Amino acid sequence: MPYEPRWPDSHGEQTDVLPVVRPEPEATPPRRRNLRKAGWIAGGLFGLLVALYGIDLLVSQGSVPRGVTVAGVDVGGMDRDAAEQELRGKIEPRLTRPLAVTAGDVQGTLSPTFAGLRLDWPQTLDQAGEQPLNPFTRLSSLFSSREVGVVSHAEDAKLAAALESLRGQVDRDPVEGTVKFDGAEPVAVPPKAGQKLDVPGATAAVIEKWARGETLALPVTSTPVRTTPEGVQAALEQFARPAVSGPLVVKGEGKNATVKPDAIAAAITFEPADGGGLTPKIDNAKIAEAAGPQLKSTEKAGKDATTVFEGGKPAVDPSTDGRTIDWDPSLKPLPDVLKKTDGREVAAIYKDSPAKVTTDQANQLGVKEVVGEFTTGGFAPESGVNIRVVAQKVNGAIVKPGETFSLNGFTGPRGKAQGYVEAGVIKDGAPGREVGGGISQFATTLYNAAYFAGLKDAGHKEHSYYISRYPAAREATVFQNPDGASVIDLKFTNDSPSGIAIQTIWTSSSITVKLWGTKRYTVESIPGAQTNQSDPQPKPGPAENCHASNGAPGFTTTDTRVLKDAATGREVSRSTRTVHYNPQPKITCGENQ
Repeated sequence: MPYEPRWPDSHGEQTDVLPVVRPEPEATPPRRRNLRKAGWIAGGLFGLLVALYGIDLLVSQGSVPRGVTVAGVDVGGMDRDAAEQELRGKIEPRLTRPLAVTAGDVQGTLSPTFAGLRLDWPQTLDQAGEQPLNPFTRLSSLFSSREVGVVSHAEDAKLAAALESLRGQVDRDPVEGTVKFDGAEPVAVPPKAGQKLDVPGATAAVIEKWARGETLALPVTSTPVRTTPEGVQAALEQFARPAVSGPLVVKGEGKNATVKPDAIAAAITFEPADGGGLTPKIDNAKIAEAAGPQLKSTEKAGKDATTVFEGGKPAVDPSTDGRTIDWDPSLKPLPDVLKKTDGREVAAIYKDSPAKVTTDQANQLGVKEVVGEFTTGGFAPESGVNIRVVAQKVNGAIVKPGETFSLNGFTGPRGKAQGYVEAGVIKDGAPGREVGGGISQFATTLYNAAYFAGLKDAGHKEHSYYISRYPAAREATVFQNPDGASVIDLKFTNDSPSGIAIQTIWTSSSITVKLWGTKRYTVESIPGAQTNQSDPQPKPGPAENCHASNGAPGFTTTDTRVLKDAATGREVSRSTRTVHYNPQPKITCGENQ
């Protein structure tokens, strides 16, 4: 430490003086030195980044931004021409290959060519954009990627047609789960929801993603089902299997019937139930069909009273009440019985079946005299067979007051099984043959008998072509499908207070129909003139069994029915029917065709 010199004090004595310490110059603080150093480094780095940014701007002008992929192809940082070449090289091979698609649970393919799909390369690169000016964005692009997809164009009509074709594979209605039977073996059918292709959504998905080279999922709309796999399985185990585990016994009066498992299975169906399960439905008619013939001897058939004709006069053939099994109440316990594997039996319940027309009713119908009759003839032998069969069926039928008689309904099917044979008919103006041919002659005879009885016409149709052995505008035809379904029928309503009994008299050359009841009217028929005549036109006949004919002219005519009170002769009503007949073609055969 330096010392100051001693100086004498005021008394001349030297005095000690304390040493003075002088501070040395202060050194620079460490913190400030570090800050200055960091600033120099940062400035250097910034300058370097600025330089690099400037260089990057210069070298990347007009190129695709880094990190960009198109349909999975990396084109980031390339110039546009190179990028387009890269895309064409990688993507174009995909453009003609079938595109794998899924729609719901369906797999399929779609042809880009047939769908009218194509890529727009310039617009695809346009949507990728250019290198960004933002330095931070440019920096982040070094460590990330961005998929921009392709720009597609489609021919609307072709794409719509392709998707419509795909709908045939994709679309399906919902299928409820159920249990079906293979013979007597129950089989579970799992439920399957319905689905339909969402065409607008599929169109957008195809245009956006078709070039990616991967399976394309197309949207569908789903239609739910009510049943569940668990519900189906429960119905299988809890009802279906026990139901066919053995035969069912139907106990009749003095005799039993056995229904085998396969017949039981044929009578069982299932319907969806709340909660996802199934409700069994039993067709009692099928159980009765299997058991009924075995119990037929325990039943008594009933019979309606009919009119028979003895010595040319009507008499009543008495009715008989029947006793038959009432199947619905008999089989009511069946749902519970079929759940069991033993004790599988039900008791047949019988009921009395009164006749629809009793003997007393028939005696009170007032059937006492002929009220209308008509005869036709001139039929071929085969037609005569059919006319005899239908006449025997109708003979003795009773039409109660207010009832309508239907010829097709009364006879039922008229086929070979019922005794009818093939006979001549006129079909499309040409002769032909069909089972039951000739029945129209009986229909015409019956129609005229009802006409002259003064009964109400409830529906009939004349032939398309005039047949000379019938009165014009006063005839009828009938027709059935092969299964017996009625197509053209003859109907009349008994609008009288008394019953009507039908009597038929057949000979090998004629058929007569008499209607018996209580006479109300005398009936007059007034035929009209033929007008609007048209000539027949030639028509080639069939290649085989052709029968040439001269045809017949067509015309329009009328018939007027006048009803007069049978007791007083006073006119009650008159009605006119107008009928047009087509010209019957002139059939030519062979060389004349």
